[in-house]
Amino acid sequence: MVAIVVPSLGESVTSATIARWFKKPGEAVKKDEPLVELETDKVTMEVNAPESGVLASVAVQEGATVDIGAVLGDIDPKGTPTAVAAPAAAPVAAAAPAAAPVAAPASSGPQNPPSVTKLLAENPQINPASVAATGKDGRLTKGDVLGALSGAASAPAAAPAASAPRETGPREERVKMTKLRAAIARRLKESQNTAAILTTFNDIDMTNCMALRAEYKDHVEKKYGIRLGFMGFFVKAAVQALKEIPEVNAQIDGDSLIYKNYYDIGVAVGTEQGLVVPVVRNADQLTMIEIEAEIARLAKKARDGQLSMAEMSGGTFTVSNGGVYGSLMSTPIINPPQSGILGMHRTEERPVAIKGQVVIRPMMYVALSYDHRIIDGRESVTFLKRVKECVEDPRRLLLEI
Repeated sequence: MVAIVVPSLGESVTSATIARWFKKPGEAVKKDEPLVELETDKVTMEVNAPESGVLASVAVQEGATVDIGAVLGDIDPKGTPTAVAAPAAAPVAAAAPAAAPVAAPASSGPQNPPSVTKLLAENPQINPASVAATGKDGRLTKGDVLGALSGAASAPAAAPAASAPRETGPREERVKMTKLRAAIARRLKESQNTAAILTTFNDIDMTNCMALRAEYKDHVEKKYGIRLGFMGFFVKAAVQALKEIPEVNAQIDGDSLIYKNYYDIGVAVGTEQGLVVPVVRNADQLTMIEIEAEIARLAKKARDGQLSMAEMSGGTFTVSNGGVYGSLMSTPIINPPQSGILGMHRTEERPVAIKGQVVIRPMMYVALSYDHRIIDGRESVTFLKRVKECVEDPRRLLLEI
Protein backbone atom coordinates (compact mmCIF):
# COMPACT_ATOMS: atom_id res chain seq x y z
CA MET A 1 0.00 0.00 0.00
CA VAL A 2 1.10 3.56 -0.71
CA ALA A 3 -0.09 6.14 1.82
CA ILE A 4 -1.69 9.43 0.76
CA VAL A 5 -0.43 12.05 3.22
CA VAL A 6 -1.11 15.72 3.87
CA PRO A 7 1.82 17.65 2.35
CA SER A 8 3.50 20.72 3.78
CA LEU A 9 0.95 23.52 3.70
CA GLY A 10 3.31 26.46 3.87
CA GLU A 11 4.63 28.83 6.48
CA SER A 12 2.48 29.12 9.65
CA VAL A 13 -0.17 26.70 8.31
CA THR A 14 -0.40 23.45 10.28
CA SER A 15 -3.85 22.06 9.47
CA ALA A 16 -6.43 21.86 6.70
CA THR A 17 -10.02 20.77 6.13
CA ILE A 18 -10.99 18.01 3.70
CA ALA A 19 -13.11 19.91 1.18
CA ARG A 20 -13.94 16.94 -1.06
CA TRP A 21 -12.66 13.66 -2.45
CA PHE A 22 -12.49 13.32 -6.22
CA LYS A 23 -12.38 9.51 -6.06
CA LYS A 24 -14.19 6.76 -4.17
CA PRO A 25 -12.60 3.59 -2.71
CA GLY A 26 -12.29 1.00 -5.44
CA GLU A 27 -11.80 3.48 -8.26
CA ALA A 28 -8.73 3.47 -10.47
CA VAL A 29 -6.30 6.37 -10.07
CA LYS A 30 -3.35 7.58 -12.08
CA LYS A 31 -0.13 8.99 -10.69
CA ASP A 32 -0.31 12.76 -10.14
CA GLU A 33 -4.09 12.75 -10.66
CA PRO A 34 -5.94 15.00 -8.15
CA LEU A 35 -7.43 12.84 -5.38
CA VAL A 36 -8.58 15.19 -2.66
CA GLU A 37 -9.03 18.93 -2.20
CA LEU A 38 -7.73 20.55 1.01
CA GLU A 39 -8.82 23.93 2.28
CA THR A 40 -6.62 26.01 4.57
CA ASP A 41 -7.12 29.48 5.97
CA LYS A 42 -5.00 30.89 3.16
CA VAL A 43 -5.38 28.75 0.06
CA THR A 44 -7.17 25.75 -1.46
CA MET A 45 -4.91 23.01 -2.77
CA GLU A 46 -5.18 19.57 -4.30
CA VAL A 47 -3.34 16.44 -3.17
CA ASN A 48 -2.33 14.29 -6.12
CA ALA A 49 -1.95 10.53 -6.26
CA PRO A 50 1.61 9.48 -5.33
CA GLU A 51 1.25 6.30 -7.43
CA SER A 52 -1.04 4.71 -10.00
CA GLY A 53 -3.37 1.95 -8.89
CA VAL A 54 -6.66 1.73 -7.01
CA LEU A 55 -7.85 3.90 -4.13
CA ALA A 56 -7.95 1.20 -1.50
CA SER A 57 -9.30 3.22 1.43
CA VAL A 58 -10.26 6.68 2.62
CA ALA A 59 -9.14 7.35 6.19
CA VAL A 60 -10.58 10.85 6.61
CA GLN A 61 -13.98 12.00 5.44
CA GLU A 62 -15.00 15.34 3.94
CA GLY A 63 -15.32 18.12 6.51
CA ALA A 64 -12.70 16.68 8.87
CA THR A 65 -9.63 18.66 9.94
CA VAL A 66 -6.21 17.09 9.41
CA ASP A 67 -2.63 18.04 10.30
CA ILE A 68 0.48 18.01 8.14
CA GLY A 69 1.69 14.45 7.63
CA ALA A 70 -1.67 12.85 8.43
CA VAL A 71 -2.63 9.80 6.35
CA LEU A 72 -5.66 10.50 4.19
CA GLY A 73 -5.97 7.07 2.63
CA ASP A 74 -4.12 4.33 0.77
CA ILE A 75 -3.48 3.36 -2.84
CA ASP A 76 -3.01 -0.27 -3.87
CA PRO A 77 -0.61 -0.16 -6.85
CA LYS A 78 -1.61 -3.70 -7.88
CA GLY A 79 -5.31 -3.47 -7.07
CA THR A 80 -8.18 -4.16 -9.45
CA PRO A 81 -10.87 -1.46 -9.74
CA THR A 82 -14.18 -2.48 -8.14
CA ALA A 83 -16.06 0.83 -8.57
CA VAL A 84 -16.84 3.08 -11.49
CA ALA A 85 -16.12 6.80 -11.44
CA ALA A 86 -18.59 8.82 -9.39
CA PRO A 87 -21.47 10.12 -11.55
CA ALA A 88 -21.88 13.82 -11.99
CA ALA A 89 -24.35 15.35 -9.56
CA ALA A 90 -27.81 15.38 -11.13
CA PRO A 91 -29.59 18.73 -10.82
CA VAL A 92 -32.81 18.34 -8.86
CA ALA A 93 -35.38 20.78 -7.58
CA ALA A 94 -34.76 22.18 -4.10
CA ALA A 95 -38.01 20.72 -2.78
CA ALA A 96 -39.61 17.85 -4.67
CA PRO A 97 -40.58 15.13 -2.14
CA ALA A 98 -43.18 13.65 -4.44
CA ALA A 99 -40.88 13.26 -7.42
CA ALA A 100 -39.67 9.77 -8.23
CA PRO A 101 -35.88 9.28 -8.11
CA VAL A 102 -34.20 9.30 -11.49
CA ALA A 103 -30.92 7.50 -11.98
CA ALA A 104 -28.15 9.82 -13.09
CA PRO A 105 -26.10 8.56 -16.01
CA ALA A 106 -22.66 7.33 -15.12
CA SER A 107 -19.93 9.75 -16.05
CA SER A 108 -16.20 9.70 -15.75
CA GLY A 109 -16.02 13.48 -16.12
CA PRO A 110 -14.62 15.79 -13.48
CA GLN A 111 -16.71 16.86 -10.51
CA ASN A 112 -17.86 20.45 -10.49
CA PRO A 113 -17.24 22.85 -7.58
CA PRO A 114 -19.99 22.95 -4.91
CA SER A 115 -21.06 26.46 -5.97
CA VAL A 116 -21.66 25.20 -9.53
CA THR A 117 -23.52 22.11 -8.34
CA LYS A 118 -25.78 24.28 -6.19
CA LEU A 119 -26.46 26.69 -9.06
CA LEU A 120 -27.37 23.79 -11.34
CA ALA A 121 -29.68 22.37 -8.66
CA GLU A 122 -31.44 25.71 -8.40
CA ASN A 123 -31.88 25.86 -12.21
CA PRO A 124 -32.87 22.37 -13.39
CA GLN A 125 -33.73 23.76 -16.83
CA ILE A 126 -30.00 23.95 -17.56
CA ASN A 127 -28.45 20.70 -18.79
CA PRO A 128 -24.83 20.69 -17.59
CA ALA A 129 -23.82 18.47 -20.50
CA SER A 130 -24.81 21.25 -22.92
CA VAL A 131 -22.74 23.95 -21.18
CA ALA A 132 -19.22 24.59 -22.48
CA ALA A 133 -16.79 24.11 -19.57
CA THR A 134 -13.85 26.52 -19.25
CA GLY A 135 -12.58 25.49 -15.80
CA LYS A 136 -9.60 23.37 -14.90
CA ASP A 137 -9.69 19.75 -16.14
CA GLY A 138 -12.95 20.41 -17.98
CA ARG A 139 -14.91 21.47 -14.91
CA LEU A 140 -17.76 23.92 -15.16
CA THR A 141 -17.26 27.32 -13.56
CA LYS A 142 -19.93 29.54 -12.07
CA GLY A 143 -19.43 31.91 -15.01
CA ASP A 144 -20.14 29.07 -17.47
CA VAL A 145 -23.49 28.32 -15.83
CA LEU A 146 -24.43 31.99 -15.46
CA GLY A 147 -23.71 32.47 -19.15
CA ALA A 148 -25.98 29.54 -19.99
CA LEU A 149 -28.67 31.01 -17.77
CA SER A 150 -28.42 34.34 -19.60
CA GLY A 151 -28.95 32.54 -22.89
CA ALA A 152 -31.89 30.61 -21.50
CA ALA A 153 -33.44 33.80 -20.18
CA SER A 154 -33.40 35.36 -23.65
CA ALA A 155 -35.19 32.34 -25.17
CA PRO A 156 -39.00 32.21 -25.17
CA ALA A 157 -40.18 30.38 -22.06
CA ALA A 158 -42.76 27.62 -22.19
CA ALA A 159 -46.08 28.37 -20.53
CA PRO A 160 -46.27 26.72 -17.09
CA ALA A 161 -48.91 24.06 -16.43
CA ALA A 162 -51.92 25.54 -14.69
CA SER A 163 -51.98 22.80 -12.06
CA ALA A 164 -48.26 22.90 -11.25
CA PRO A 165 -47.75 23.85 -7.58
CA ARG A 166 -45.32 26.67 -6.83
CA GLU A 167 -42.32 25.44 -4.90
CA THR A 168 -40.44 27.70 -2.55
CA GLY A 169 -37.16 27.13 -0.80
CA PRO A 170 -36.14 28.06 2.74
CA ARG A 171 -36.01 31.77 3.53
CA GLU A 172 -32.69 31.37 5.28
CA GLU A 173 -29.74 29.07 4.82
CA ARG A 174 -26.95 28.47 7.32
CA VAL A 175 -23.62 27.59 5.72
CA LYS A 176 -20.42 27.01 7.65
CA MET A 177 -17.65 29.45 6.78
CA THR A 178 -14.81 28.04 4.76
CA LYS A 179 -11.39 28.28 6.34
CA LEU A 180 -10.41 30.90 3.76
CA ARG A 181 -13.48 33.07 4.43
CA ALA A 182 -12.98 32.77 8.20
CA ALA A 183 -9.34 33.78 7.79
CA ILE A 184 -10.30 36.78 5.65
CA ALA A 185 -12.79 37.90 8.30
CA ARG A 186 -10.26 37.45 11.10
CA ARG A 187 -7.43 39.26 9.33
CA LEU A 188 -9.55 42.23 8.26
CA LYS A 189 -10.87 42.67 11.79
CA GLU A 190 -7.35 42.28 13.15
CA SER A 191 -6.20 45.02 10.76
CA GLN A 192 -8.86 47.41 11.99
CA ASN A 193 -8.17 46.58 15.62
CA THR A 194 -4.40 46.98 15.51
CA ALA A 195 -3.67 49.66 12.91
CA ALA A 196 -4.66 53.33 12.97
CA ILE A 197 -6.18 53.21 9.48
CA LEU A 198 -6.79 56.45 7.63
CA THR A 199 -7.61 56.94 3.93
CA THR A 200 -6.66 59.79 1.60
CA PHE A 201 -8.10 60.26 -1.90
CA ASN A 202 -7.15 61.77 -5.23
CA ASP A 203 -8.36 61.54 -8.82
CA ILE A 204 -6.42 60.67 -11.93
CA ASP A 205 -6.94 61.80 -15.51
CA MET A 206 -6.54 58.55 -17.44
CA THR A 207 -6.37 60.20 -20.90
CA ASN A 208 -2.68 59.60 -21.63
CA CYS A 209 -2.61 56.17 -20.01
CA MET A 210 -5.62 55.01 -22.03
CA ALA A 211 -4.17 56.44 -25.24
CA LEU A 212 -0.86 54.62 -24.69
CA ARG A 213 -2.65 51.37 -23.96
CA ALA A 214 -4.90 51.71 -27.02
CA GLU A 215 -1.91 52.39 -29.26
CA TYR A 216 0.18 49.41 -28.15
CA LYS A 217 -2.20 46.78 -26.77
CA ASP A 218 -2.52 44.85 -30.05
CA HIS A 219 1.25 44.90 -30.58
CA VAL A 220 1.86 43.70 -27.02
CA GLU A 221 -0.67 40.90 -27.33
CA LYS A 222 0.78 39.79 -30.66
CA LYS A 223 4.40 39.85 -29.49
CA TYR A 224 4.06 38.70 -25.87
CA GLY A 225 0.73 36.93 -25.79
CA ILE A 226 -0.65 39.04 -22.93
CA ARG A 227 -3.34 41.68 -22.69
CA LEU A 228 -2.05 45.07 -21.66
CA GLY A 229 -4.16 46.37 -18.79
CA PHE A 230 -3.92 49.27 -16.37
CA MET A 231 -2.63 47.32 -13.37
CA GLY A 232 0.92 47.36 -14.69
CA PHE A 233 0.88 51.17 -14.85
CA PHE A 234 -0.31 51.42 -11.25
CA VAL A 235 2.14 48.85 -9.92
CA LYS A 236 5.03 50.67 -11.59
CA ALA A 237 3.72 54.01 -10.32
CA ALA A 238 3.35 52.60 -6.79
CA VAL A 239 6.94 51.32 -6.82
CA GLN A 240 8.18 54.73 -7.92
CA ALA A 241 6.22 56.40 -5.10
CA LEU A 242 7.40 53.81 -2.55
CA LYS A 243 11.00 54.61 -3.38
CA GLU A 244 10.34 58.25 -2.61
CA ILE A 245 8.19 57.63 0.49
CA PRO A 246 9.81 54.58 2.17
CA GLU A 247 7.48 54.74 5.20
CA VAL A 248 4.64 53.37 3.04
CA ASN A 249 6.80 50.32 2.27
CA ALA A 250 7.71 49.77 5.93
CA GLN A 251 6.04 47.96 8.83
CA ILE A 252 5.86 48.19 12.61
CA ASP A 253 7.36 45.35 14.64
CA GLY A 254 6.91 45.95 18.35
CA ASP A 255 8.65 49.22 19.11
CA SER A 256 10.73 49.09 15.91
CA LEU A 257 10.18 50.16 12.32
CA ILE A 258 11.32 47.81 9.56
CA TYR A 259 12.08 49.57 6.28
CA LYS A 260 11.97 47.31 3.22
CA ASN A 261 14.53 47.94 0.49
CA TYR A 262 12.70 45.64 -1.91
CA TYR A 263 9.30 45.94 -3.55
CA ASP A 264 7.10 42.85 -3.47
CA ILE A 265 3.68 44.10 -4.51
CA GLY A 266 0.54 42.18 -3.58
CA VAL A 267 -2.23 42.20 -6.18
CA ALA A 268 -5.72 41.51 -4.83
CA VAL A 269 -7.61 38.90 -6.88
CA GLY A 270 -11.26 37.94 -6.35
CA THR A 271 -12.06 34.23 -6.70
CA GLU A 272 -15.12 32.05 -6.05
CA GLN A 273 -13.54 31.05 -2.73
CA GLY A 274 -12.80 34.63 -1.64
CA LEU A 275 -10.21 37.37 -1.96
CA VAL A 276 -6.57 36.28 -2.25
CA VAL A 277 -3.46 38.44 -2.63
CA PRO A 278 -0.63 36.85 -4.65
CA VAL A 279 2.64 38.76 -4.73
CA VAL A 280 4.62 40.14 -7.68
CA ARG A 281 8.21 39.71 -6.48
CA ASN A 282 10.85 42.40 -7.05
CA ALA A 283 8.46 44.54 -9.06
CA ASP A 284 11.07 47.30 -9.26
CA GLN A 285 13.27 45.01 -11.37
CA LEU A 286 10.52 44.08 -13.85
CA THR A 287 9.39 45.86 -16.99
CA MET A 288 5.73 46.77 -17.31
CA ILE A 289 5.26 43.86 -19.74
CA GLU A 290 6.83 41.47 -17.23
CA ILE A 291 4.59 42.81 -14.46
CA GLU A 292 1.49 42.33 -16.60
CA ALA A 293 2.58 38.80 -17.48
CA GLU A 294 3.21 37.92 -13.85
CA ILE A 295 -0.14 39.36 -12.76
CA ALA A 296 -1.91 37.33 -15.46
CA ARG A 297 -0.10 34.16 -14.37
CA LEU A 298 -0.91 34.65 -10.69
CA ALA A 299 -4.54 35.60 -11.38
CA LYS A 300 -5.08 32.43 -13.41
CA LYS A 301 -3.56 30.28 -10.67
CA ALA A 302 -5.77 32.06 -8.12
CA ARG A 303 -8.94 31.35 -10.08
CA ASP A 304 -7.89 27.72 -10.58
CA GLY A 305 -7.12 27.33 -6.86
CA GLN A 306 -3.47 26.55 -7.61
CA LEU A 307 -1.64 29.32 -5.75
CA SER A 308 1.13 28.15 -3.45
CA MET A 309 1.73 29.59 0.00
CA ALA A 310 5.03 31.07 -1.22
CA GLU A 311 3.17 33.03 -3.91
CA MET A 312 0.93 34.65 -1.28
CA SER A 313 3.46 35.49 1.43
CA GLY A 314 5.73 38.41 2.17
CA GLY A 315 4.25 41.32 0.24
CA THR A 316 5.38 44.82 1.24
CA PHE A 317 2.49 46.80 -0.29
CA THR A 318 -0.81 45.94 -2.00
CA VAL A 319 -2.75 47.26 -5.01
CA SER A 320 -6.48 46.45 -5.23
CA ASN A 321 -8.69 47.19 -8.24
CA GLY A 322 -12.32 47.51 -7.22
CA GLY A 323 -12.99 49.15 -10.56
CA VAL A 324 -13.35 45.77 -12.24
CA TYR A 325 -16.56 45.35 -10.24
CA GLY A 326 -17.76 48.90 -10.95
CA SER A 327 -16.70 50.54 -7.70
CA LEU A 328 -16.58 54.34 -7.85
CA MET A 329 -14.82 54.87 -4.51
CA SER A 330 -13.84 52.79 -1.49
CA THR A 331 -11.62 52.75 1.60
CA PRO A 332 -9.56 49.55 1.26
CA ILE A 333 -8.36 47.79 4.42
CA ILE A 334 -4.64 47.27 4.99
CA ASN A 335 -3.27 43.75 4.61
CA PRO A 336 -1.21 43.32 7.84
CA PRO A 337 1.65 43.61 8.57
CA GLN A 338 1.82 46.00 5.61
CA SER A 339 1.30 49.71 6.23
CA GLY A 340 -0.50 50.76 3.05
CA ILE A 341 -2.83 49.67 0.26
CA LEU A 342 -3.68 51.48 -2.98
CA GLY A 343 -7.27 51.22 -4.20
CA MET A 344 -8.11 51.68 -7.88
CA HIS A 345 -11.67 52.29 -9.07
CA ARG A 346 -13.68 52.50 -12.26
CA THR A 347 -12.83 55.05 -14.94
CA GLU A 348 -15.70 57.26 -16.07
CA GLU A 349 -16.04 60.43 -18.07
CA ARG A 350 -16.52 63.52 -15.91
CA PRO A 351 -16.36 67.29 -16.50
CA VAL A 352 -13.13 68.80 -15.17
CA ALA A 353 -11.67 72.29 -15.31
CA ILE A 354 -8.39 72.54 -17.27
CA LYS A 355 -6.77 75.93 -17.92
CA GLY A 356 -10.05 77.74 -17.36
CA GLN A 357 -12.05 75.44 -19.64
CA VAL A 358 -14.54 72.72 -18.68
CA VAL A 359 -13.69 69.55 -20.60
CA ILE A 360 -14.78 65.91 -20.42
CA ARG A 361 -12.02 63.54 -19.34
CA PRO A 362 -11.85 59.85 -18.29
CA MET A 363 -11.26 60.13 -14.55
CA MET A 364 -10.52 57.58 -11.83
CA TYR A 365 -10.70 58.07 -8.08
CA VAL A 366 -7.83 56.44 -6.20
CA ALA A 367 -7.49 55.83 -2.47
CA LEU A 368 -4.55 55.16 -0.19
CA SER A 369 -5.40 53.55 3.13
CA TYR A 370 -2.43 53.74 5.48
CA ASP A 371 -1.36 53.08 9.05
CA HIS A 372 -1.20 56.50 10.69
CA ARG A 373 1.12 55.09 13.39
CA ILE A 374 3.98 55.07 10.89
CA ILE A 375 2.80 57.27 7.98
CA ASP A 376 1.86 60.92 8.47
CA GLY A 377 -0.49 62.97 6.35
CA ARG A 378 2.33 64.62 4.41
CA GLU A 379 3.78 61.27 3.36
CA SER A 380 0.42 59.77 2.44
CA VAL A 381 -0.67 62.73 0.33
CA THR A 382 2.74 62.95 -1.36
CA PHE A 383 2.66 59.23 -2.14
CA LEU A 384 -0.73 59.43 -3.81
CA LYS A 385 0.27 62.58 -5.68
CA ARG A 386 3.31 60.75 -7.12
CA VAL A 387 1.11 57.88 -8.27
CA LYS A 388 -1.21 60.39 -9.94
CA GLU A 389 1.68 62.15 -11.71
CA CYS A 390 3.15 58.88 -13.01
CA VAL A 391 -0.14 57.52 -14.37
CA GLU A 392 -1.19 60.82 -15.91
CA ASP A 393 2.20 61.10 -17.65
CA PRO A 394 3.45 57.52 -18.25
CA ARG A 395 6.79 58.87 -19.54
CA ARG A 396 7.68 59.37 -15.87
CA LEU A 397 7.61 55.60 -15.41
CA LEU A 398 10.23 55.19 -18.14
CA LEU A 399 12.43 57.96 -16.76
CA GLU A 400 11.68 57.08 -13.09
CA ILE A 401 10.96 60.68 -12.15
